[in-house]
Amino acid sequence: MDTRQRSDQQRSADRRRRELLEAADRVVLRDGPHASMNAIAAEAGITKPILYRHFGDKGGLYAALAQRHTDALLDSLRAALDAPAERRERVESTLDTYLAAIEARPQVYRFLMHPAEGGQGFDVGKHSAPLLRRMGEELARVIEERLDLGPSGQQLARVWGHGIVGMMHAAGDWWLGERPCPRAELVRSLADLLWGRLAAVGDKVGGPGF
Repeated sequence: MDTRQRSDQQRSADRRRRELLEAADRVVLRDGPHASMNAIAAEAGITKPILYRHFGDKGGLYAALAQRHTDALLDSLRAALDAPAERRERVESTLDTYLAAIEARPQVYRFLMHPAEGGQGFDVGKHSAPLLRRMGEELARVIEERLDLGPSGQQLARVWGHGIVGMMHAAGDWWLGERPCPRAELVRSLADLLWGRLAAVGDKVGGPGF
């Protein structure tokens, strides 16, 4: 098999995988954490064994969906952090971007973060923890490259990155379930909590600024 044939086959496999993930997304949007492999296979117009061939099991499908949605969310968060605005405005915009994302697709969020009752042993925590860890590491890198945190800057940036992601996740999870206040009010309250230390630290010399 020549290189061109292999490339064509890879493009075809990638396209088919993308189509299956889009079918899975439609089912998750409808069924949330109760989305089943049977329903996803039916939505894609295939049998469940073919779905297993592409993803292995529900854990493999979950991991692929988690990467897909985390990639999109991180792109949105980076855009908010890169916006030409004052630091406080960027902090609020970044918090709002996360909350708006889970508000816009609550069923996807619940599928990724909450197991369904009677989930047949599917351990959501095993998969959601790496998702949050990845977000924390990404934010830590942004903080380290933009803020002058002194000689222990790398460690402190990781503390801040994971702490902020943990705060966003816990507060967002509570807010999405209870809706005790408007999103804008939650954003302001969380920004107030972060602002003291973020307001005091200077930008790193030569960095893109925070």
